[in-house]
Amino acid sequence: MSGDGDAGSGSDAGPDFDPVSFLEDAVRIPSHESPDEMRESVVDLLDRRGADPAVVADGCVLAEKRSPAPEAGPHLVLNTHLDTVTPHVGFERGPARDGERGAPTGSGDDPDEVIRGRGACDAKGPLAALLAGFLAADPDRGRLTLALTPDEEALSLGAAALTGRLPGTDDRLDGDLFLVGEPTGLDACTAAKGRFQATVELSGTAAHAAEFAGANAVAAAEDALAAIRTFDADATAHPQLGPPKLTPTVVEGGAATNQVPADCEITVDRRSVPPETAEEFRSALADAVRESLASGPAGDRGVDAAVALTDRESPFLEAFATDPDQDLVRTVAEAAREASDAVGLPGGRGGDARPFGAATEASYFAPAPTVVFGPGDLADESGAVAHAEREYVRVREVEAAAAAVEDTVAALLG
Repeated sequence: MSGDGDAGSGSDAGPDFDPVSFLEDAVRIPSHESPDEMRESVVDLLDRRGADPAVVADGCVLAEKRSPAPEAGPHLVLNTHLDTVTPHVGFERGPARDGERGAPTGSGDDPDEVIRGRGACDAKGPLAALLAGFLAADPDRGRLTLALTPDEEALSLGAAALTGRLPGTDDRLDGDLFLVGEPTGLDACTAAKGRFQATVELSGTAAHAAEFAGANAVAAAEDALAAIRTFDADATAHPQLGPPKLTPTVVEGGAATNQVPADCEITVDRRSVPPETAEEFRSALADAVRESLASGPAGDRGVDAAVALTDRESPFLEAFATDPDQDLVRTVAEAAREASDAVGLPGGRGGDARPFGAATEASYFAPAPTVVFGPGDLADESGAVAHAEREYVRVREVEAAAAAVEDTVAALLG
């Protein structure tokens, strides 16, 4: 079944917020080109529930619930994003198909109901769960903030502004604990690698190819690539994330077929682990490349090397890691296991503490304890789910995620 709708159509107007009905309506709203309509819908919902939302910091939505004793407990922030990737995929709800989680595995099995469409799991399903937890909360201690960002799938300018990471901005959140909504299969994800992009710039001297002259920047790329290949040879594996990874992805150089090339550029993709920062990576790679060039063929010694991080308006998403024994992790994991059992999901679905498989805005909240959590998967046994044409989420997982967030908030804030 498919159709058009509005996430403010009345499915959430009663005393009990229904995360599944909200998700059905939300997936119908295209948010791949602009989050504006989705933001308006959520702000309207929060307004009608008396949550007094505010739109701040490049289009972020903030709402807060203060207990009678805000200093007696932690400040818990619930965060996810309103935007989705392109292209939009229309809403559909129906029985799970072959290749989807919840499809029948035997002749007598009934399939699970699933919701399909862009944002079903990334991240309108997690959004529905966080809204359920926020709207149900009545904290006895501490504070609860809902923080929704508009551009996680792009440059994360909203999250960077919210956390004071852009020039002229202040940290509006100052949270003690963060629960970030993303598709984790109901697991409590405690860490994720960072992602940086940089360019190794090799500068030589042009000359006619017939002459034994010049400094060949393209030839020097051989030694630069050797430095890239061995860059992590002595790296220590992170206890949760394993080793870092450095991958050359694009090589460009030379301008004419009869000329010693003066320039060559190698683009690299870096997947970092704590505590490496973007600048530390850039500096270390530059040193490694220069050392490799200095020990290479004589022709390489006339080639200079520099490493530049790719320009972007917001900081790179660096790696983060939360101690798996932290109280937030244990609370989310236990709540997820109980909620998964309560809705009848298969044993073992949800409640593990593990790393997350993609970079997220959780990076901006470190070093505060942070857990990434939500219904659905980045990928399943049949292939990609999030960002794919086949994006979907099981209805029971949305229900379980909502219950888990409600229980987590109650456990931490009373």
